[in-house]
Amino acid sequence: MTLSTPGPTLGVVGGGQLGRMLGEAAAPLGVELVVTDPTPDPPAAPVVRDALVGEFDDEATFRELAERADVLTYEIELADPDVLERVAEETGTPVHPDPETLRTIQDKLVQKRRLSEAGVPVPEFRQVDSADDLREACAELGYPAMLKAREGGYDGRGNVPVESPDDVEEAFVAIDGPAMVEEMVDFERELAVMGCRGADGERDTFPVTETVHEEEILRESVSPPRTDDDAVLDRAREVVLEVLDAMDGRGVFGVELFETTDGEVLLNEIAPRPHNSGHWTIEGCHTSQFEQHVRAVMGMPLGTTERRAPTVSANILGDVEERQPGTLSGEESVLATPRAHLHWYGKHDVYELRKMGHVTLVDGEDGSDESGGIDDLLEEIRTLRDELTFRK
Repeated sequence: MTLSTPGPTLGVVGGGQLGRMLGEAAAPLGVELVVTDPTPDPPAAPVVRDALVGEFDDEATFRELAERADVLTYEIELADPDVLERVAEETGTPVHPDPETLRTIQDKLVQKRRLSEAGVPVPEFRQVDSADDLREACAELGYPAMLKAREGGYDGRGNVPVESPDDVEEAFVAIDGPAMVEEMVDFERELAVMGCRGADGERDTFPVTETVHEEEILRESVSPPRTDDDAVLDRAREVVLEVLDAMDGRGVFGVELFETTDGEVLLNEIAPRPHNSGHWTIEGCHTSQFEQHVRAVMGMPLGTTERRAPTVSANILGDVEERQPGTLSGEESVLATPRAHLHWYGKHDVYELRKMGHVTLVDGEDGSDESGGIDDLLEEIRTLRDELTFRK
């Protein structure tokens, strides 16, 4: 790729916070972004060349995006892979990752089957099409189990724990659509790894990260994880490389994992895009996950994934019950703290548990352990995060 002014253009389906951070990362590389989103003036709008308005299956908007771009990518799994594929063929604009990868990822059952067939370790799972199917599957897998909507769910939405036979009917009704059920994994901790596929088969992984969830919503990312078991970290990286081998196309893939109490590593889910659990890389690594995604899809060499220093990240979530304008207060403490970084996503409205931004805290970049360790870093960032509020 040759840089010039104006530079090459990357078209992104989705103009949310991930599109915004892709735009911030692309600019220093000389790459311009055009995004498309159903919402006028989406979060990405202030930092990209243009923001088209169209639904995630709007063929006319996709075609306009493809005609203005050298490469297409997506930052949300709601993008229609069939429309993307058709537009790419008609305009000659490549899509990365491949629409077939998106098609696989969108259905959690298809995703699990594909990866299991490829030899990737996954929890035991079953397809369920009725309450009777669910009851039979849980009898095999044991209680409790986790019922999941095959399509759509995120941040805990579309996941329903099934604690006992008495919960079967209500759980199946709650999903209200195609579903699968998984064994409930007895895990020591949850891990995440951002995997990278570049041109000419180039592969890499960012450092393994520990993720802390509450109510199935990611609250904090911790890198390095709070474990001394190097074998687990090595195995996590191996599993992610196996996942990359099973996917088509270039880009960054967010891979969520379980470290079981037996020291095994199992795949949870994959996102074919940058992921919330990799936001810490913006300050914590020499190359962020967003820069890496731009490099990968545009065919540039991948950047180093080396971690600069121990780093933690905490999500800023909505703390109000009623939807209201997103006005944050309490950010002064974050801005006054050395090596703390505030990221605001530019969403106009806030409601309970909506991801509105994140805070990152990096240890001494000279290698000194100024904070006293990863636990102290985590305690400090939780204090900073808890001072932030949207309450009037």
